[in-house]
Amino acid sequence: MDKRKLTVFYGFFGSQLAVLALSLLYYEKISLLSYVNISFYISSALIFTYLLVITVNSGFFDAMSYSFRAVFTASEKNGKKKSIHEMTPLSAMVTFNPHPIAVIGAANFSLMLAGLYFYYL
Repeated sequence: MDKRKLTVFYGFFGSQLAVLALSLLYYEKISLLSYVNISFYISSALIFTYLLVITVNSGFFDAMSYSFRAVFTASEKNGKKKSIHEMTPLSAMVTFNPHPIAVIGAANFSLMLAGLYFYYL
């Protein structure tokens, strides 16, 4: 099994354990309704994180981060500020692959929808 599939497997397994643990902690029982409620929050957080990372990687916030850094950059030891062209853009700082997060979030969301379907049967 390659590393990417293993990451998705462990992430999905960990998120399902988190759903069950939070269901026990919050509702003090494991029921279909508690599973659907908790898995909705977890899958939504994962999908939101994926969308945020994709937006940052696209360079959408680079201009805003440049202007904030230009205004709030502390002076160096010799009293001279860094050039704006020497600063690393925000999109270059976020370097991890967000696609496993999307796969884990989509799998959790699909299990949540299946649970919701069975709940309303």
